[in-house]
Amino acid sequence: MEKQHPIGDLMSNIVDKVREIADANTIVGQPITTGGVTIIPISRLSVGVGSGGTEFGSKHQKPDGDNCFGGGAGAGVNLIPVGFLVVKDGSVKLLPVAPPAATTVDRVVEMVPEAIDKVTDFIEKQQEKKKAEKAAQAAADKEEA
Repeated sequence: MEKQHPIGDLMSNIVDKVREIADANTIVGQPITTGGVTIIPISRLSVGVGSGGTEFGSKHQKPDGDNCFGGGAGAGVNLIPVGFLVVKDGSVKLLPVAPPAATTVDRVVEMVPEAIDKVTDFIEKQQEKKKAEKAAQAAADKEEA
């Protein structure tokens, strides 16, 4: 029987613990039903795992002849809500849960589509106004003749 290195045991333990946290119910939450509407929370999960260790030399040998090992492992988990799936009358909609913009650049990027819509509406209104003025002028010219 081949003996497993202690770092393998460390990694196995940490991965097992992360698996317990990161199951499907963590990412897609339990459905909540009320008044004919079902809401299902959706989240994004990020996981980081690290480990390290060292074997001490012959001065620190165990009685069985193996070198002493010292090591450690750790993990970090970040769970961020993304949105909610809303099921109503057979249709499904995703309602995003977007955090507020963190920087000025983020805010500007978020505002670009709205600003483009406003500018486009303004240009269209100006063009319609000019057409109406030309039509009114043409009608006035026609009455004078």
